[in-house]
Amino acid sequence: MDRPYIEDKAFEKTRFSETPLEKGDYECCTFSSCDLSNADLAEIRFIDCSFTACNLSNAELTKTSFQDVEFKECKMLGLHFQKCNPLGLSLRFENCQLNLASFYRLKLSGIRFSSCKLEEADFTEADLNGALFDQCDLLNAVFDNTLLEKADFTTANNYVIDPENNYLSGAKFSLPSVAGLLNKYDIDIK
Repeated sequence: MDRPYIEDKAFEKTRFSETPLEKGDYECCTFSSCDLSNADLAEIRFIDCSFTACNLSNAELTKTSFQDVEFKECKMLGLHFQKCNPLGLSLRFENCQLNLASFYRLKLSGIRFSSCKLEEADFTEADLNGALFDQCDLLNAVFDNTLLEKADFTTANNYVIDPENNYLSGAKFSLPSVAGLLNKYDIDIK
């Protein structure tokens, strides 16, 4: 059975909980103000697509492909990106709520997070080489055995990263947030 191929289509204010998104390949499509919360996006391929002001919270992402996909002003709580198809995985986030999202073991070199809330996000064993966390809130985010070489945290805040348990060569930090690198030592920094 052939998969449907949808190209250059604009989806606006659609509730995909009522009308599920058809399994197929979506290329150069835009999704604006759509409700995809709890939607089954498994095995769907998104190529050069953009999502703006959408709710994707708790969507099912098993074998979902995101190739050069941009998310702006989206609510994306509890997403398990580690379930995505890793082939060609390329994501960008701007002004998104990604609380409780999991990026476990993903290879996301050069990923860009701009003005995002990443509270309690899990980056355990992820490859974030050259990642940018611009104006991001990383309260209680987990970095464990994470590759953060050349990552830029200069405008990020609330992060706690153990330099002894992560790879930080060439990573950028700024004062006063850099104190998050010393958190495990329980010292008082003035």
